[in-house]
Amino acid sequence: MSRTPWDEERVARAALAAVHDPGGPELDDPPEAGGASQRWAELRSADTALGRRARALDPGRLVSQCEELGARFIMPGDPEWPTKLEAVAGCDRSLHQGLGGVPLGLWARGPLGLAEACDAAVAVVGARAATSYGQDVAIEMAHDLARPGGRRGSQQCWTVVSGGAYGIDVAAHRGALTAGGRTICVQAGGLDELYPRGNGAVLARILEEGLLVSESAPGRRPTRPGFLARNRVIAGLTDGVVIVEAAARSGALSTANWAGDMYREVLAVPGPVTSSRSVGPHDLIRNRRAELVRDADDVREALGPIQPELPREPVPEHPTDALGPETLRVHEALPACGALGVDELSRAALVSLTDCLLALQELEDRGMASYGADGRWSVRLRR
Repeated sequence: MSRTPWDEERVARAALAAVHDPGGPELDDPPEAGGASQRWAELRSADTALGRRARALDPGRLVSQCEELGARFIMPGDPEWPTKLEAVAGCDRSLHQGLGGVPLGLWARGPLGLAEACDAAVAVVGARAATSYGQDVAIEMAHDLARPGGRRGSQQCWTVVSGGAYGIDVAAHRGALTAGGRTICVQAGGLDELYPRGNGAVLARILEEGLLVSESAPGRRPTRPGFLARNRVIAGLTDGVVIVEAAARSGALSTANWAGDMYREVLAVPGPVTSSRSVGPHDLIRNRRAELVRDADDVREALGPIQPELPREPVPEHPTDALGPETLRVHEALPACGALGVDELSRAALVSLTDCLLALQELEDRGMASYGADGRWSVRLRR
């Protein structure tokens, strides 16, 4: 995947992204297109903690780190920027521990193009301390989603998105890789370190065949708020989120909450009622916040086929479509049988006498009303 040259605007936006905390309140006021350089200059001169952090950052060194890693910085307006991620802007911070906002940009490593890979993407996430049952479900589901087939012979291949963590996340990545499909790992820390190290072999293979993505700049370590903020990116890149296993307070439920707030599909896999790892999915299903799914075919059915929007069928025009609001009210006041005088029509339509007369004249010109010899008006039906 070729990288876009580092012009002044890209360097400034990457520097802003590097000093801001993922999901921080500053993201609610992002720089406009072409305005990152000015925002960066203003921040560096500010006598604030964020301003001091900005003055301590060397943008040139940041660019060098990216080039050494073979990483690229994707920002809004780039062909590789996933526009569906913009839905994060509509999320309520009060529902997500104060976190929110569209990332200023994303660092990426790997051959996949981010926007194209997210055209049809589903997140498969869950508990780190997963059971063998949960890992088996995640591997098989991701494997089947990443390749064509299934009981109904679907040709749709889905990109499997997860967070690279132990348990369900890494199982989902393994399943997609085994199928030769596409997978994206959204990291909570900088892409200079594959985290967690225990999943290094899988993450290294994703780096070769898929895509590693992070909102955090190289050199930044994962934090607890960073993991929660990362979950909004996972949900924002996808069409739906599948929770395979999750304890009552699992971080995976945060991803489900983000998906629900973005009106994305939330799906959950049931498990043994005696398993603490299935409390989260069971609560989502019981409270009707998630649809129950058993396998990849259920997920495909819930998400539906991804296809271009078809042209709308032309809708025949109706004569009343061209009427103004007052004229339309007068027309609707005309009786289907019989006739009414102007005074009666004026009261029925809640318009003045003058406006009623003008509306009746327009309706008569359009052939939609008829003036009788008795001085009363009736509707004229068009043939």
